[in-house]
Amino acid sequence: MNFELYQRVALNRNLEEYQLKKGDVATLIDFVPHPSNGEQGCVLEVFNATGESIAVVIVPISDIKPLRNHEILSVRSLAEI
Repeated sequence: MNFELYQRVALNRNLEEYQLKKGDVATLIDFVPHPSNGEQGCVLEVFNATGESIAVVIVPISDIKPLRNHEILSVRSLAEI
């Protein structure tokens, strides 16, 4: 799958250390090559509902998916994890 910089994506898994859940939306801000030719990584910035940055995380590219037209965004409390 081809991703573009600044594309909004959804997480494919929980990131409990950041209180993020599968399905949370983030913005892809950079790509990171694996140091020994493993899976490429990506840098994501996560924003709260009012647009404030709450986390910057690096995950393998397989941990994200593109947003689809048939999906809908929702709001949850960060303390719910």
